[in-house]
Amino acid sequence: MGYLYLGIAITGELVGTNLLKASAGFTRLFFTMGSLAAYVLCFYFLSLAIKTINLNIAYALWAGVGIVATTALSVLVWHEQLNPVIIFGIGFIVVGTILLNINVS
Repeated sequence: MGYLYLGIAITGELVGTNLLKASAGFTRLFFTMGSLAAYVLCFYFLSLAIKTINLNIAYALWAGVGIVATTALSVLVWHEQLNPVIIFGIGFIVVGTILLNINVS
């Protein structure tokens, strides 16, 4: 159940971050309120996930998957550009997340 909660937390983070971009610096009320609601949902489900998943694993997955998915959405939705340095850095995040999960005792 913990990984289901973690998946919901990651989804909440993705929605919240994209609505944060759409809020244009909190100048668009609908997107601002949606962003805040998504982050509340995100942190609530993250708190449930860490009841059964080690904090370091849950946070690494939450952050790692969130960064990779946010980057993909920033390219697809917001038409932001990637460069080799960004791709290389994200690769390090993915490798680090995999290493943390392999080393679970």
